[in-house]
Amino acid sequence: MDLLNTLVEKGLRRELPTREEALAVLATSDDELLDVVAAAGKVRRQWFGRRVKLNYLVNLKSGLCPEDCSYCSQRLGSKAEILKYTWLKPDEASQAAAAGVAGGAKRVCLVASGRGPTDRDVERVGKTIEAIKEQNEGIEVCACLGLLSDGQAERLRDAGADAYNHNLNTSEATYEGITKTHTYADRVDTVQKAHAAGLSACSGLIAGMGETDEDLVDVVYALRELDSDSVPVNFLIPFEGTPLAKEWNLTPQRCLRILAMVRFVCPDVEVRIAGGREVHLRSMQPLALNIANSIFLGDYLTSEGQAGQADLDMIADAGFEVEGAGTTTLPAHRADALAAAGAAAAGGCGSHASAEGAGCGSQAPAEGGGCGSHAGAGCGPCGGHTAPAAEPVAAEAAAATEAVPAANTARTDLVAVRRRGAGTDLAPNA
Repeated sequence: MDLLNTLVEKGLRRELPTREEALAVLATSDDELLDVVAAAGKVRRQWFGRRVKLNYLVNLKSGLCPEDCSYCSQRLGSKAEILKYTWLKPDEASQAAAAGVAGGAKRVCLVASGRGPTDRDVERVGKTIEAIKEQNEGIEVCACLGLLSDGQAERLRDAGADAYNHNLNTSEATYEGITKTHTYADRVDTVQKAHAAGLSACSGLIAGMGETDEDLVDVVYALRELDSDSVPVNFLIPFEGTPLAKEWNLTPQRCLRILAMVRFVCPDVEVRIAGGREVHLRSMQPLALNIANSIFLGDYLTSEGQAGQADLDMIADAGFEVEGAGTTTLPAHRADALAAAGAAAAGGCGSHASAEGAGCGSQAPAEGGGCGSHAGAGCGPCGGHTAPAAEPVAAEAAAATEAVPAANTARTDLVAVRRRGAGTDLAPNA
């Protein structure tokens, strides 16, 4: 179809599609779905080949959050049965990270619930970053601690952080309906602070919260404008005990269309399939690897993910390869721009160089311009470790799910099976 040919050509040139084109991707029929995936796959392979980057979540502090994000099991007033604990010590966090690194992860995402870190928290996380990097040569570390105050991004960078995650989650127009204890503008400000400090910005969205196609396009265009290097695409896990517990709005086909739209709008960035892929993509996860070039390995923050070995088998069976630690994830033009921005920020410039019109997937400078968190801190909806463990394991969930109920019926059985922890001391599923 002419639409897909146009989108492929634009993606290969890093040109921004029109809003009408982006909306048209979401409106394609099931008969056109494989064509949509194939077209997005051409753009993905141009910039990332057949590599899949593995990321691993470590939950530094679980629950106990004062924010009211409707999607989050750690929110204020949540009745979800999750583990709640205060800060892991640096050696405990490093030990937890070792499971993911052993499974092939090249980035460790350190997540802590809460509105944002105190200066003491930043110091604590800095020591954790140092401990992880001392024990794992070449590993990337992304911090995800909520809203940042002035100077905190720079302190994290100086401690060795490579990236900072703070998701926009949804469009500005609908944000107040999801969260009232902070604003959309607060989130944008934190992503900009990360940029200014020379950190790689990781910022994404959550689909399935009742948003419209227009909302999805709005948030993805905002992420492009912010020039996020990594865009995690989360699919809502409707946890019991949260306001969105009955929001079952996604099908595997819908998820694939959303991923494709993100790839066309942000062709040369790391598109990551994040929380909820097992619940919503289900048997179509391998097909999604043709669009996205990054996944989380194993568990999420408060919910169980697919077994780590199953992830590795899925990648191999689909004809992809795990990205090695010595490989640069981003295309050269983005990696070079990030390195230059980091050097400038470390030298006191404090700015993120970007020509007018720059953004994820935009034209290179010579041609005219170059992952919401959970209750203020999360790489993906309720995903990661509940407790540290020294050795990687690949334990499968022992419970079987019942037949899928009719559409719009809350599938609480599935969420209950995939809930992580709930007072137990399970080892990480990696």
